[in-house]
Amino acid sequence: MKLYATSIPQALPRWATVISNNAGLIEVEINDEGPGFHSIIEELSTEIQPGVVGVKASDLCQRLSIEMVDTSEEN
Repeated sequence: MKLYATSIPQALPRWATVISNNAGLIEVEINDEGPGFHSIIEELSTEIQPGVVGVKASDLCQRLSIEMVDTSEEN
């Protein structure tokens, strides 16, 4: 899984790797096989819509102190 961010903390968990950092856009790859990743996913899991349990990307990024790229802005 990949996340795109505008800022990240100095130290990331072992299961998160910076792939590129170009012009203020940071690409972070998440190793979703890592046990530490699964622990956080279990902690953050909620019902995101009726009958569907999952994790919001914004909650994961907040937990990791990653500022996601805002894709909701219109050009």
